[in-house]
Amino acid sequence: MTTHTATTEQTGARTDEAAALIGDSRERIDALDDRIIGLIQERMAVSAVIQEARISSGGRRVNLTREMEVLGHYRDALGKPGTALAMTMLELCRGRI
Repeated sequence: MTTHTATTEQTGARTDEAAALIGDSRERIDALDDRIIGLIQERMAVSAVIQEARISSGGRRVNLTREMEVLGHYRDALGKPGTALAMTMLELCRGRI
């Protein structure tokens, strides 16, 4: 959606100016979401390398101490919802081997 096609009906805005601002902001959010998805996919690939190295050396697939560090990092940065976000990300990154 571009600012030229963003309508008050599509955005819920009550003015054309607000609709244009919302349209531009949604485009930016969509681009950010694409980047976030790409970063998560990259993280999944790196996690798979770590898991493979750990398993091939006789270790466990998951390191719970490390996962707790990650959960704490997200919680500290984003609050309680950060913990849920980190849990979802960790779930995506587990068991891909």
